[in-house]
Amino acid sequence: MKTVPIFVQNVSTESLEIAKAKYQSGKVAFENGQYREAVEELEKASALLARNSRLGGEVQIWLVTAYEAAGRTEDALALCEQLKRHPHLEVSKQAREVHYILKAPRLNRPKEWMTEIPDLGAVPDNEAKIRLSANNTKSSQQQMRPDPEFVDLNQVNTRDNRFIWLALIVIGLTVASLIWFSF
Repeated sequence: MKTVPIFVQNVSTESLEIAKAKYQSGKVAFENGQYREAVEELEKASALLARNSRLGGEVQIWLVTAYEAAGRTEDALALCEQLKRHPHLEVSKQAREVHYILKAPRLNRPKEWMTEIPDLGAVPDNEAKIRLSANNTKSSQQQMRPDPEFVDLNQVNTRDNRFIWLALIVIGLTVASLIWFSF
C-alpha cells in the first residue's frame, strides 16, 4: 500500500513540473506576441493544475490575457467571471480588475491621431531597387568606391588648435592645484 501513494505523488510532482514548464513557455510566447501558441501552452498548463490553487489561478489570469490578445474576448470574459470567485484573494482581485478593463467601452480615436503606414512592397519601383541591391557583388562594390583624396596639410587651418592648447593648460593647472591643496 505504501508504493501506491508514492507513485501517485511522483506523478503529481511530474505533472506539476510539466505544468510549470508549459506555464513558462506560454508566458514567453505571449511576451513574444505569439498569442495563439501562448493560449495553447497556458491551456495545457491549466489542465494539469488544480484550478483552486494559487499557481492554477495565476496560470488562468495569464490565460485570460492571452485569450484577449488572441481575439477571444468572450472566452476571456467567461474565465474572468469564474476567477472572480477564486479562493485566493490576489487571483480574485486580479480577475475583477481585468474583467473591469475588458468590459470598459472601446474609445474611438480620431483619424488625425493615427498614422497610416503605406505598404511599400506594392510599389513596382521598389522591387527593382531591391533586386538591384541584392545582385551587387564584391567586385562591383569595389569598382564603385571613389579614389581616396589626398589633403595638402599646408592648406589646413591650424589657428583653431590654439584653443586646444589653452584648454589643456587650464586642465593641467586645475589638476595640479587640486593635488597641491589635497596635501
